[in-house]
Amino acid sequence: MQTLNVGAGRTDEEYKETEEKRRADLRADSQSDANFFFWAAGLAVLGTGLLPIRLNIFVSIGAIDLLSFYGRSLGPVYSALLQLASLMWVLILVALGFIGRSGYRWAFLAGMVLYGADMIALLVTFSIWAFAVHAVFIFKWFQGYKLLKDLREAQMQAF
Repeated sequence: MQTLNVGAGRTDEEYKETEEKRRADLRADSQSDANFFFWAAGLAVLGTGLLPIRLNIFVSIGAIDLLSFYGRSLGPVYSALLQLASLMWVLILVALGFIGRSGYRWAFLAGMVLYGADMIALLVTFSIWAFAVHAVFIFKWFQGYKLLKDLREAQMQAF
């Protein structure tokens, strides 16, 4: 029976099983954080008016709010443009959710950049509660990004 220095008396097989369990936990936790893209998409549907019910007190999208403030001069295409922009926002979030669940770190980074830029628009429109909701999503996506980075490093050490 061979023991490793890092395992504090564990055998080589026990160490490998523990590391495999750790990698599986990292993968599962990153997928859980990627699910926040779907939560963000669902809240965006509620906050942008894609449904008959519009709840934009806590779940506002800054880019859509700015478009609604300054886009009225577009005339008849205003409402169609607003609906199209809202739909594109939701579709991008859903796509990033699936990509993030597949284990791509860039999806988390893209979500953080997208919501970070939108937070600036939320500050302009004085949507402080929506700003806080955006901050929670960015934090969870940062955790997912970090978990995937740790997973990649753990996989490199395994080989």
